[in-house]
Amino acid sequence: MKVNMTLKRKGRFTNFLNSLLGQEVASLSIITVSRQMASYGDEIALAVSKKLGWELFTRETVLKRFFEPVVSRQDYNLLQESARFFRAASGQGQTYRDLLQTRLLELAGRQSAVLIGFGSQIIFSAHPDAIHVRIIAPEEVRLERVQTLYNVSADDARRILATADKKHRRFVTTVFDADSADPERYDMVLNTADLSVEAATAAILAMQQQQSHQLEIDRQIQRQLAVQPDRPEVIQRSSSDIVFKNASEEEFAHILDMYQIDWVYEPRTFPIEWDAEGNVTLAFSPDFYLPQFNTYLELTTMSQKYVTQKNKKAKRLQELYPGVHVKIVYKKNYQSLIDRFSQL
Repeated sequence: MKVNMTLKRKGRFTNFLNSLLGQEVASLSIITVSRQMASYGDEIALAVSKKLGWELFTRETVLKRFFEPVVSRQDYNLLQESARFFRAASGQGQTYRDLLQTRLLELAGRQSAVLIGFGSQIIFSAHPDAIHVRIIAPEEVRLERVQTLYNVSADDARRILATADKKHRRFVTTVFDADSADPERYDMVLNTADLSVEAATAAILAMQQQQSHQLEIDRQIQRQLAVQPDRPEVIQRSSSDIVFKNASEEEFAHILDMYQIDWVYEPRTFPIEWDAEGNVTLAFSPDFYLPQFNTYLELTTMSQKYVTQKNKKAKRLQELYPGVHVKIVYKKNYQSLIDRFSQL
């Protein structure tokens, strides 16, 4: 929550933090949807794109936008009909498959999007901000849906479904040498036998929101986590509803909110001691991280005994993790903040 305030007040508090402490563009995201025929995958992908306000890219969209303007009519028809033709030379120094990958990766650098089919889960498998979803349903459920959709007999529905499943799987196998049915390729697999389009859409949106929030936390602190081969592993916490451990922390968070100081509560746990087998025996989780100041804060309003322990932890943390800045907020500093807060 952000509380409106005057710039003058914000400036006073920021100056106080500066004296105490001694100072990224929102990312673009991709959701890929792989689906079995009659699993409601198309409907779910469309609903997700509408809810997020992102463009939906289908096979038809991709072919029309990236290939129709630049290839011959004959080649365009072959791209529509033949998976194998994607591995043919395009005349632009790369295969049609490579051209497809290049265009889609360029697209991901410009906008967020929902992509359904055409091996998008393979193309974006290494993309850090991509979520990969597969929509499935039992064969008997899909057969019933096909019968209803096309008003055909059970035998005809079986043939239609078998042909679609075979072509879907063959495309990814032929073009990308991969198995589209491999569950390890996906962050989420949804079975729509008893799951509505609305419920499946809500599940995907919840996952996207959670991932987006976590990525933002990661980006806020990545500068200070310089890659060092001998650095002890950092345990990263997952984001969830914040439950403060004590009233002092909650009160401090309210002060930061009032003065529009961005903060993250206990985003990292730093191992600082290990036993002979390499098991972590002591770790330190500073109370707050302030992205604006690139600094962790640990509150200490308790007895001198705990102050000494926290000072030792903070010193050890900075020895093990060069570039990580942590400050102890002592009782007198905290009380000064409270006094300033109560006078406003």
